[in-house]
Amino acid sequence: MFGKCVSDGIAIGRITIYNRRISPDQGSRKIVPKKEIARFNEARKEARGLLEDNISIELADNHATNAEILESHLTIIDDPEYINAIKNLIRKGGISAEQAIENIRDSLNAKFRALDDPYMQARAEDIQDVSNRIIRILVGKNRNVPKLGSATILLADDLSPSETMQLDKNKVVAFVTRRGSKLSHTAILSRTMGIPAIVGVDFPSDCDGKIAIVDAYKGEVIISPSDSVLNSYMEELEKDRRRIDELKALVDQPPITADGKYINLWANVGNIYDVNKAIENGAEGIGLFRSEFIYINSDDFPSEEKQYQIYCSAIRLLEGKPLTIRTIDLGGDKQVPYMNMPHEDNPAMGNRAVRYCLGHKDVFKTEIRAILRAAALGNVRVLLPMIISPEEIWQIKEIFHEVHEELVAEGIPCGYVPIGAMIETPAAAIISDIIANEVDFLSIGTNDLTQYTLAVDRQNTDLEFICDYHHNAILRLLKTVIINAHDRGKRVCVCGEIARDTSFTETLLRMGVDELSVSPNQLLKVKQAIRNARVSH
Repeated sequence: MFGKCVSDGIAIGRITIYNRRISPDQGSRKIVPKKEIARFNEARKEARGLLEDNISIELADNHATNAEILESHLTIIDDPEYINAIKNLIRKGGISAEQAIENIRDSLNAKFRALDDPYMQARAEDIQDVSNRIIRILVGKNRNVPKLGSATILLADDLSPSETMQLDKNKVVAFVTRRGSKLSHTAILSRTMGIPAIVGVDFPSDCDGKIAIVDAYKGEVIISPSDSVLNSYMEELEKDRRRIDELKALVDQPPITADGKYINLWANVGNIYDVNKAIENGAEGIGLFRSEFIYINSDDFPSEEKQYQIYCSAIRLLEGKPLTIRTIDLGGDKQVPYMNMPHEDNPAMGNRAVRYCLGHKDVFKTEIRAILRAAALGNVRVLLPMIISPEEIWQIKEIFHEVHEELVAEGIPCGYVPIGAMIETPAAAIISDIIANEVDFLSIGTNDLTQYTLAVDRQNTDLEFICDYHHNAILRLLKTVIINAHDRGKRVCVCGEIARDTSFTETLLRMGVDELSVSPNQLLKVKQAIRNARVSH
């Protein structure tokens, strides 16, 4: 059986199939809407209190990711639209609180999964988790996790974050689910916990209790393996453990090639937990902080103060290492409900990133104020996404200048920031000599550059075979950008998928790339590839 890997590794253990048993059946009792609303209010209040307790526990245990996920659940449980929808359904439908929650849960679940953005699709999981938590309280089954033996491979239709957090981490060796994605919170947790995980596996229902192998490098689950296969994987498991130990030993080693060239190795992050993880794995700094995640995880446009505090937290953690903040890359296929953006037939080429920001200067200025205030405290840089012309850069620089003057006039401490441009369209790559003259550094986003150059939707799984960042056209554009930047004394970072491809690391470095920026969990693998590379010709 095969699926999609969301957390690398190999595991051998015994299968436990997890089936949720939450029954919101109202039975034969008479439904009195007023009483059902009161039951819902009490259950929601109890669920909220448990969430707050769990957040405190996770923070005390230094589990920042877990706490952050649970905090996002608090925003759902307090959402007036969510609360009112359930209450209105109880009043109008004459149904129990449990059934009303289930109906609203399923309706919202369908809406989120219908969105184009995979990140927003994955948030359906959080709505389901919060709803199920309240339902369990209403039916008297607040804790709903399976009993586990040692070395358990847990199979389920899907797993919610709260269910994942309640599991005994010393007993679970792998997760396998029928549903899920790389962007789901459960997938993030599995990577955080270092537990191999595969999603999208249509496993049989009669395999409970059987021995199995999970190969989360190949995306394969082998049930009841032969002795020879089992013995072979026992050897692979031992090799895997040695590889992990070797990588951990590189944390404090510098990213210097075998022939002595120093390469800045930075991390791509979306939240404070990622920053923590990047530092733990030896990042030289943050090459890409996706500021849009602050917006995606908010119910409304985040305030200047909220953004400022998040950046301050990152600066404190980095202790002088650079923090590169990419300005809002929202719009197009990456929307949040409160933006009220009109439908676009081709959102990937639509009103997104700097185009959205230049058309919504009030939103953009709020972000810039937060960034410039944070720059007074540390080493902050700014990265502009989806640039296609020098005119866009001129307009943005003027806004930065205006905001800086306003902050100074208000007596608010602020700093200047180096400004870089993302090269992620063929237009930007072709005129990268002109763009390099207008900015302090360049960063190549190879994911979008590949998509736009090859005219391939990178989210279309049917076209994965031609969405190839090794295509000669992509390599020629990379080389063009590097030459143009270096001729003007500017450094070049690569922050797309190609940067994490360790089979291609030496090629990138020989092309002249100065910096690589990858996800925190890829840092040590890439560092190993850098240290093994020889870049002199």
